[in-house]
Amino acid sequence: MRKIFLWFGAVICATALAEERTIPFDAAQAGKIPAGFRSALFGAGQPGDWKILVDESDPTNRTVAVAQLSQDRTDERYPLLILDDAVFGDFTVTTRFKLVSGATEQMAGIAFRIQNETNFYVVRANGVDNNVRFYKVVNGERGTPIGPKFTVARGRWHELKIECKANEIHGWLDGFEAIPLLADSTFSSGKIGFWTKSDAVSYFGETRIVFKPRVPYAQTVVKEILAKKPKLIGLKIYALNAQGEPGIIASKDTGEVGSVGGEYEKRVIVGGEVFCARNKGQASVVLPLRDRNGEPIAAVRVVLPIFPGATEEAVLANARPIVREMQDRLQSFEELKD
Repeated sequence: MRKIFLWFGAVICATALAEERTIPFDAAQAGKIPAGFRSALFGAGQPGDWKILVDESDPTNRTVAVAQLSQDRTDERYPLLILDDAVFGDFTVTTRFKLVSGATEQMAGIAFRIQNETNFYVVRANGVDNNVRFYKVVNGERGTPIGPKFTVARGRWHELKIECKANEIHGWLDGFEAIPLLADSTFSSGKIGFWTKSDAVSYFGETRIVFKPRVPYAQTVVKEILAKKPKLIGLKIYALNAQGEPGIIASKDTGEVGSVGGEYEKRVIVGGEVFCARNKGQASVVLPLRDRNGEPIAAVRVVLPIFPGATEEAVLANARPIVREMQDRLQSFEELKD
């Protein structure tokens, strides 16, 4: 069975301590879900109707936004729009939102450290009851909401900011503290998304995420093996991307991550084949990386120095223990993509 690994190529600004990702919405894509996002639903009712639009209510300040437009009044209905191409650990996310309408509810929020539709944190603002609340959802069960009364004017833009550091969570609305510093260790990392409830029609504007870069576990494994075997010329792990092509997810040269591989890597992942080539004092071997059930989940390319006259059997005998050690540490597809 083929498995697909998704990665993203975001435009980021590097600093000594953090990276920044800005998510603008393009008016040229009006009527569509923004790239990199997917619609999801926690609870009952119809899925959300998420679309990019241009808010022209203020002719002097047209705002391109993504909007949840469905007016399904189902009570326990929570549409989500999840940024699906990245996982964040420590971060600060800032977005602008506007409560537009809703006969039953008028809410907007940010869901974060999302594991799936039934496991996440959320900070949301309520324009009917005028409050800001934090709560968590664990295995589909909502925790007790906590947070203060807070005036949330409808029909105008607000700024919501959430900061997560380790198990600490802190929130602000329009520059004022709305969720005092609290601690919760249920989720240590996850995705980020927009959140609404019931029939709330809400707009979300440009969003900025400042985050501590996460080193994928696969890259950590590659780095540690290279430290033990410094004579290796190259070491790369490939997994299938969204287009079904093999892409590098970890490498001795981290600048190669995201690059697309070729036919040999694909055949190794799909069919478990083995390839070996020797040339000018080095050999390149492509071997399957298998999960605990023996199923190929990735391909590993090992490039190592060889002596003149080295046989293919000798090369494979040197390469296989390296891949075997990687398999001992990457025993599932979930560990591979973490």
